[in-house]
Amino acid sequence: LVFPVFGGILYLFFGQIRLSRGMKRQIKESEKRIQPLATQGAENLRKLESLNADAAMQSRYLSLNARSPLWTHTATEYLPSGEMAFESIIQALKKAERFIFLEFFIIGEGRMWETILAILVEKAKQGIDVRVMYDDFGCIGRLPSNYEKRLESMEIKCAVFNLLRPFLSASYNHRDHRKILVVDGRVGFTGGINLADEYINEYERFGHWKDNAIRLEGDAVASFTLMFLNLWSHARRVQDDNQHCDAFLSARFPSPEPDGFVQPYEDSPLDTELVGENVYLNIIGKARRYLYITTPYLIIDNEMLMALCLAAKSGLDVRIITPHIPDKWYVHAVTRANYRALVAGGVRIFEYTPGFIHSKTFVADDMYGTVGTINLDFRSLYLHFECGVWLYNCKSLLTMRDDFYATLEECKEVTITEIDAIKIHHKVAGWLLKIFSPLL
Repeated sequence: LVFPVFGGILYLFFGQIRLSRGMKRQIKESEKRIQPLATQGAENLRKLESLNADAAMQSRYLSLNARSPLWTHTATEYLPSGEMAFESIIQALKKAERFIFLEFFIIGEGRMWETILAILVEKAKQGIDVRVMYDDFGCIGRLPSNYEKRLESMEIKCAVFNLLRPFLSASYNHRDHRKILVVDGRVGFTGGINLADEYINEYERFGHWKDNAIRLEGDAVASFTLMFLNLWSHARRVQDDNQHCDAFLSARFPSPEPDGFVQPYEDSPLDTELVGENVYLNIIGKARRYLYITTPYLIIDNEMLMALCLAAKSGLDVRIITPHIPDKWYVHAVTRANYRALVAGGVRIFEYTPGFIHSKTFVADDMYGTVGTINLDFRSLYLHFECGVWLYNCKSLLTMRDDFYATLEECKEVTITEIDAIKIHHKVAGWLLKIFSPLL
């Protein structure tokens, strides 16, 4: 409990990061770099407007407020487990010819990381540009100190995001929670998984670990390439000029046939735009038949709670899957403290009984959806660097829906009767912790 509360108190005292001149300059350079991509995104947005006004509205929000172009000619594959994601990642890495960009919140020594590292070392020896970026806080106790020097000695370029120092700083609250892997600018991944053995059930921490990822191949990967390069420049304190970045964005491959519309996006604490939360609210607001959500945490504000209940009261089939075995007891207590209002409002909640579900997905009406790193909690929605992919009319949305149904078979529905039967001291603990939701 100490670290979350300590981080939250820092936020309450110091507020958002005050942008240095360097950060402001990097943001401006980022906006310049996105312009060539934005032109193509505008053309795709016009196509979408002619097909579905509601979908175009969601996409336009990201285009205008998150510098996120809309793409076609991108194949998407939803990977419904950490094991499947790991296998797909290995296959992609082995085919790398130009560069590999890898950015994760957590990297932990073990079979998963050592398997990936062996490929990275081999590729670096071949002269391929291999870069690894990880969050310092996320890797506490998982990697040796000065691990970046070990990677650099293997010809792997490394950046440690937001190094922890022995002094107080409001910036410590802002972690790089993103998961991005880009190979040659052609293939990209994001999702819930980190690079540690529990994510592939190599060992058991909280029962069976249910996670996911999404694989992109085609034009939309350019957005992930740019996301990585922008944060890399900040973490390494270097200013890559536009020409250097263009070299990574200029690769041309045979484009896959259009499979719907794809829009990678990022959420940053460096501005006041709540991109992740608004993507979720937009999907909730535009759903007409069903809305299915998986989330490891359910720590939401009143606006999100009311939006979910209003959707259910309007006749939508709204279902949420949360863990039965938590990774943090105090967070799970607040998650469960939110159950009654949601269930009373018509939202159906299910707990994943085999263990812990870590995937963060929204899917609605077989048409809209998002997969990414953004939890339904205050830290993800307001404090961290995050990312995701918004999807419209992609085949992978059907895979997401089917995975939700399959996961339901291993879940137990939460009822009002069960909620009311919870012992009073557990209810009081949940209510008290709920007061401190922004700190968790």
